[in-house]
Amino acid sequence: MDLGKGIREAFAKLTGTGIVDEAAVKEFLRQIQRVLIANDVPVKLVFALTKNIEKKVLSQDQPKGLSMREQVVRAVYDELVLLMGEHYEPSLQKRKILLLGLYGSGKTTTCAKIAHFYKARGLSVGLIACDTDRPAAFEQLEQLAKKTGAEFYGIKGEKNISKIISTCMPKAKEDIVIVDSAGRSAFDEELVVQLKEIERLVAPQEKILVMSADIGQVAGKQASEFNQAVGLSGVIITKMDGSGKGGGALAACNEAKVPILFIGTGEKAGDFSAFDSKKFVGKLVGFADFETLIDKIKKVAQEEKLEEEDLTELTLDSFYKQLKAAKKMGPLSSVMSMMGVNDLPQDMLKTSEQKLKKYEAIISSMTKEERKDAQLVKKSKSRMERICSGSGAKQEEVRELITQFEKLSSMLGGVKKDRGMRKRLEKFMKGKNIDMDKFSSMTK
Repeated sequence: MDLGKGIREAFAKLTGTGIVDEAAVKEFLRQIQRVLIANDVPVKLVFALTKNIEKKVLSQDQPKGLSMREQVVRAVYDELVLLMGEHYEPSLQKRKILLLGLYGSGKTTTCAKIAHFYKARGLSVGLIACDTDRPAAFEQLEQLAKKTGAEFYGIKGEKNISKIISTCMPKAKEDIVIVDSAGRSAFDEELVVQLKEIERLVAPQEKILVMSADIGQVAGKQASEFNQAVGLSGVIITKMDGSGKGGGALAACNEAKVPILFIGTGEKAGDFSAFDSKKFVGKLVGFADFETLIDKIKKVAQEEKLEEEDLTELTLDSFYKQLKAAKKMGPLSSVMSMMGVNDLPQDMLKTSEQKLKKYEAIISSMTKEERKDAQLVKKSKSRMERICSGSGAKQEEVRELITQFEKLSSMLGGVKKDRGMRKRLEKFMKGKNIDMDKFSSMTK
């Protein structure tokens, strides 16, 4: 079972209990133990965590204003944050980064994601191909460099790493220089010797190990081995979106005292972020992450060059632009999760995404005049038939879009007239942080 879903189901069961007493709390903790262990979190860490939660909830005085259930939520949140580690604040100073990792970790792809991350923050990035073992590693990194707009350095077919570095390093004048090293199927002495040689020649400010989330708690052992060999700055956990063992990997690395720097949550270059245990755990527990959502909205609006009227004046034209921009925010499930809405049925999400695609096709088949005034379509059979022909939609689907749009337009018109509602929305859009000591209203 997915870690977040398992934790949220445990909370839901606790919520459904008539009286949250000691027996209910202990049953809840047994369920949490099963979920954590199933997600490959080390057993000793699981029992230590649940023991701390039980102590906080049952052995200490209840904070004023918090019920037993609210105290459980608070304790679980705090303990999971401690289990997963600290947040990472990436430096924007010039430096060289050496990436290490075994086969299958996603190391070369991660080079491109790091490049995209820093380029989005205004820094220049150079990638150096030093993986002389894996077939096509040179070509893969070269292609990824082009996609991200990073400079690429390497000597095709060259096996001598010393020659590659001595030739390429003097040319790499970018703010961030990332060296992609060779991997192995397992940690061995030959790999250590090669990495130490690269370290000597490059003199990197950061040495980062890349690991896949699907190795679970083995990540702790792997991080310790690499750390003892070359002294790691931290780790990057990839494939966090498709593995049920991601929580185990994070917890094991934290236990090994090797900090988590970034996590990869998808295949796209933007599916990559600096690790923040509070945000990560908040998502597991089901808290809304409005700050990230608003940041994404702002970023996409800038990329799509949406004007202020596209966001404030609702027409089919502005709705069309917003639909295109929304596609860049990722899957609907991810956006809903940021809003604190989790575990929606997959068929519902799939149907919703299909409907939005259909709406986009319908509006794209309209003229500029029709997008500004939907009544033109509603009153003209020939316009309706032309739009259906161009979009592949049925007439009832076009009518449904117009009806739904009119309802939305009417609702937003009412909000504009309601001064109280406008003030509450404006306050929300400021993206203020939620004080955990005052979150009781969220958990009722």
